[in-house]
Amino acid sequence: MSSECDYLVIGSGIAGLSFALHAAEHGRVVVVTKKRADDTATNWAQGGIAAVLGDDDSFEDHIADTLAVGDGLCRPDVVEFTVREGPAEVRALASLGVAFARDDEGRLDLTREGGHSKRRVAHYKDVTGSEIQRALLAAVERNDRIRVLDDHIAIDLLSMAKYGGEPACFGAYVLENSTGEIHSIVARATVLATGGAGKVYIYTSNPDVATGDGIAMAYRIGAQVANMEFIQFHPTVLYHPHAKSFLVSEALRGEGGILKRADGTAFMDGYHSMGSLGPRDVVARAVDNELKKSGADSVFLDMTHLDRDFVLSRFPTIAQRCRNLGIDVTRQPIPVVPAAHYLCGGVLADSTGQTTVRNLYAIGETAYTGLHGACRLASNSLLEGVVFASRAARAVQGAQLVRPDHVAPWQSGDATDSDDAIVVALNWDEVRRFMWSYLGIVRSNKRIERARHRIELLRQEIAEYYWDFKVTSDIVELRNLALVAHLIIDSARRRKESRGLHYTLDYPAKNSRARDTILHLTDGPPP
Repeated sequence: MSSECDYLVIGSGIAGLSFALHAAEHGRVVVVTKKRADDTATNWAQGGIAAVLGDDDSFEDHIADTLAVGDGLCRPDVVEFTVREGPAEVRALASLGVAFARDDEGRLDLTREGGHSKRRVAHYKDVTGSEIQRALLAAVERNDRIRVLDDHIAIDLLSMAKYGGEPACFGAYVLENSTGEIHSIVARATVLATGGAGKVYIYTSNPDVATGDGIAMAYRIGAQVANMEFIQFHPTVLYHPHAKSFLVSEALRGEGGILKRADGTAFMDGYHSMGSLGPRDVVARAVDNELKKSGADSVFLDMTHLDRDFVLSRFPTIAQRCRNLGIDVTRQPIPVVPAAHYLCGGVLADSTGQTTVRNLYAIGETAYTGLHGACRLASNSLLEGVVFASRAARAVQGAQLVRPDHVAPWQSGDATDSDDAIVVALNWDEVRRFMWSYLGIVRSNKRIERARHRIELLRQEIAEYYWDFKVTSDIVELRNLALVAHLIIDSARRRKESRGLHYTLDYPAKNSRARDTILHLTDGPPP
């Protein structure tokens, strides 16, 4: 079955829904989300959104902080317009009903996070993302020009190259999970807002949906991807057998939390001048180093010296989660370890989100825009989502539909229903485990080559399985996850230096010239 719209959005986090609301002013929008519409990384975000909102702050300071953390790979023009457009986007979120925390005089209650020189993070307690997701979904539900298809997963993008034309995108094949039917949705512009790829690692703060779908689909039709080696590991994820990688927000350190060893001694002052509020790449490597030196299972984030009532009111969700696991954060330090958190690379996109494929846009964590460079400044992620959503929505107005006269329906050929789901589960587990071991916080040529060898074999197995059996959401995600793992490995092999989030024992120094790692479909094996 085929349908048409003006704009097809794949993903329902802050970037996708913000784009949909703007684009609905001049077209019909379909939003595809593979589970529930609120099953997104945005919904899990704790800290907040960074913007120049305080009297003691300035655009110049926010720009400088972003560039410093990005370690030479940020695009200065992108950083500047994102920072300057940020305050208006935060006010727009507030106008939609996002209940940002305010002081007694009604001013935004701003917090500080790692790498920031000023308090500039607007938040709602410690569940900012959930509050933003709630408000955006409410606005989308009120808009009759936006249709949300939940429990649908995009399989592949529709490309004119398959019909002998230019590499232009005109929609996607989409699997309806409840029925197994595969639909073709044709659109003037297709927007990838599928988030990151944290599930490529066994330990991650990301939701289960973060399997790099948009990046994989874009690469398969010829879009360039960039800087996939830069995986941000959040340094403070709750260490507990029943915590399932629960994030402990950087805002705790922004409000005075201190990272300590098991014996109670602080250690971050020996790694960075900002101590426990250093940039995430530095803090994650420091924690990793402390764990390897001591053999301990975790380090600890100490909040016990702070006012009890303040901690409980400022971080109620984190405090309750810890309490459920037997940890009183006002009396006991919190055991924490690093986990994969954010992908700073992605589909190469310009200042409007336009990729290298006509009529295909990428925004949010799916994209590499040059804002984050080699390491993302805390809480610049939600900022990027709303700024680029607005810019992309303006840009797509001029998109002209490029499509064949007849869209070929999805062909399953001789594929049969799979009765061996264990194959998918085992391959999924193997990818995630060797990526953690070989492409983690500290890398080496030997580890990268081991990963490359494993991913080549696994991708062959997965390809055979994909074509032999009818598609399901599980096999679609596994196929995408394996391709994204390949892209991360290939990018890491090409970077012969240590910069930002990419640290390798074989090249510990930084090159004198900073360069992006850009991959093309012709550079590697078939997707």
